[in-house]
Amino acid sequence: MEEKIKILSLNNITKNFPGTRALDNVSFDLYAGEIHCLVGENGAGKSTLIKILSGAEKPDQGEIVLFGKSYRQLTTRQAIDLKIATIYQDVDLVDSLTVADNIFLGVELRDRFGKVDTQKQERIAQEIMNKLNIHIDPRLLVEELSPAQKQILQLIKALHREARILVMDEPTSSLGIEETKALLELVRNLAAQGIGIIYISHYLQEVTQIGDRITVLKDGKTVSTYHKSQFTIEQLIRDMVGREAALFYHKEQVQIGDVGLKVENYSRKGLVKNVSFDVRKGEIFGLGGMVGSGRTELVNLIFGVDKRDSGELYLDGKRITPNSPRQAIQNGVCLITEDRKGSGIFPIRSVKENMALVHNEQKRSWFIRLPREKQIVGNIVDALKIQLASIEQDINSLSGGNQQKSILGRWLLTQADVFIFDEPTKGVDIGSKEEIYKIMTDLCRQQKCIIMISSDMPELISMSDRIGVMRDGELVAIINARETSEEELLRVYLGYHNSKEAGRKNGQVSTDSN
Repeated sequence: MEEKIKILSLNNITKNFPGTRALDNVSFDLYAGEIHCLVGENGAGKSTLIKILSGAEKPDQGEIVLFGKSYRQLTTRQAIDLKIATIYQDVDLVDSLTVADNIFLGVELRDRFGKVDTQKQERIAQEIMNKLNIHIDPRLLVEELSPAQKQILQLIKALHREARILVMDEPTSSLGIEETKALLELVRNLAAQGIGIIYISHYLQEVTQIGDRITVLKDGKTVSTYHKSQFTIEQLIRDMVGREAALFYHKEQVQIGDVGLKVENYSRKGLVKNVSFDVRKGEIFGLGGMVGSGRTELVNLIFGVDKRDSGELYLDGKRITPNSPRQAIQNGVCLITEDRKGSGIFPIRSVKENMALVHNEQKRSWFIRLPREKQIVGNIVDALKIQLASIEQDINSLSGGNQQKSILGRWLLTQADVFIFDEPTKGVDIGSKEEIYKIMTDLCRQQKCIIMISSDMPELISMSDRIGVMRDGELVAIINARETSEEELLRVYLGYHNSKEAGRKNGQVSTDSN
């Protein structure tokens, strides 16, 4: 039997971000022609590890050995020159260009007059696809391709650049069953040609079918590495969970009232499929599911950020369905977004301006009442224990936890009835997490309705009263948080459960088709 050649070793890689250790002495290796799968919960460190390999992040400690040569860290240019190609879950293509133009983007072929040789590019693109038995017209615009064809096109781009290591991050998350089968077959063929493939997926059935080895990450650490046929899905789930219950934050129990918010039949083609649920006053309704399951897409529809195909929203029996965030805010609904930097804060503005932005009292006046603005912001800063030198301080200079509390303060000033938290403690330190949990609990005491998206299972279980599980855009189950565990919840995420039984147990009709 031919001995495989090791082409990559990541040795004792450590990476810290403010308030968290993303990777803690992680080691990982890859052989030519091998498909090495990487699995773990959201936040396990998978993305950070591949960003270090692609040169997008620099490790604090550790060694990268590529094709026998040692590196302290890589730049993105080095990674490209070393034939490392990373295909992320979000497709990185230019929709307005053709298939061939995308393949040659940045390395265009030109004729003797310096003009892009379109015909030559199309001919070579067709030759590459013929070798792979792929049938896509190189003259088509990318916007005309299906999600599966776009994923395959990203593979073709990598192969055109003669990739020797291919990193695939959730490549089938937006694909159907037949499209997934076709992509997996292509991946196997690429490995057979000697390309080393790092394959990241939440779909364990997929991983067990395709992986030569599987490595499990948990909380930034390597838990286990299994060779093909040496593991079971049960074992992988246990390895992915394995956390001490003592580390959970236990929310104080609050009296839960009548139904306050009703979400009825929310849909958007390809993203969210006919989702309905209700939230009672004083309740935290958690939304769980793997990345790409449709959680954020759903709350963006509820808040009016994105246009829905169908759906109605009711608060205390009154129809308040918003068509824009402005309408949502006017009707007492607010959203604390996952993307704090991109859509949460105004980075070149002060803390005061950021927090007073939507205050009801200011909106009723033609003029900004500066003394009153200073007073109300100062009061909420003290109440939330936001650490800063002055409310005139640039919000971008605050820590992640204090930025998050500032955004919370903005919405608390509106006296909203419904609070939607999308990953409320993402990127904040442990102390700030607990303070945010206490704020949420206090909102429950005030009989507010709370929807909380969280990829952190202990957080989701300990803070929620009920948990709605999203998968492929559908709400597949609603679970009593007091009657579940991380392992059971992960089974529902992945589809390894009796959905009808779960639905009956919680007094809900499950829509899961598995």
